[in-house]
Amino acid sequence: MYLTTIEFECFADTTISQAEKAINQVLDCWRYNGQIIGREFPVVIKDATFSTRVVCPEENSLLESHQSAQVKRAKQALSDVGLLSPKIKSLGRDINSDDSDLCESPSWQVLYTNYLQSCSPLRCGDHFTPIPLYHLPAVANGDHKQLVKWQEDWSACDQLQMNGSILEHGALMEMSSTKSHLFKRGSNLCKRLEYLTKTPTYLYLYRVGGESLSTEKARACPSCGGQWKLDEVEHDIFDFKCDSCRLVSNISWDFKR
Repeated sequence: MYLTTIEFECFADTTISQAEKAINQVLDCWRYNGQIIGREFPVVIKDATFSTRVVCPEENSLLESHQSAQVKRAKQALSDVGLLSPKIKSLGRDINSDDSDLCESPSWQVLYTNYLQSCSPLRCGDHFTPIPLYHLPAVANGDHKQLVKWQEDWSACDQLQMNGSILEHGALMEMSSTKSHLFKRGSNLCKRLEYLTKTPTYLYLYRVGGESLSTEKARACPSCGGQWKLDEVEHDIFDFKCDSCRLVSNISWDFKR
């Protein structure tokens, strides 16, 4: 991914509150379209110019050709509060983040995230690299807000169960049960993505606990009851894959080697 600076210059009198609202709207729309990554974007003002730094999936993520209708409206609204269109400058590749997927047509893709990741929640199944969301048809209402919100909820559950101090069991159930609300939302998003992209789209089902390594290896698909154990682990994570139910999972992390 790439670190990028964005500047919003004033061309008329405005107030900090008006400018703040307009700038944050642009940032939110970029985020829900997958053009910038993260949740917090500090904005500073100096010499009638507001500036911020963001992380983008690609060097050209903020090109107009990638923007959604929401982004267009938000950028047009900047002039209403005396701000020019944003000036964008890529500072270079962020060496501490994932590289975006370069595969033009993956054979499959997977909806996967965790509390440590800050990238697209949709990954190429062949290379396990994150796919920039703006390269995909909009999931709903013109952008990918539903995918971003699902990712936020999954990451929050993962953080709670890793901390192990409050709401651990409820959070774990949301990530690991096919009956949970989080699973159903993710499954519906995968079906929508598969319909739009014509690419088989799988959902990751978290697994921890269990009785033993042998019983874990013998687990059937929790959705259809079929055999889904892979001969070889994929991407050092997925030990199970059900092509019928579009599910992938792991041997319990308690026993995984």
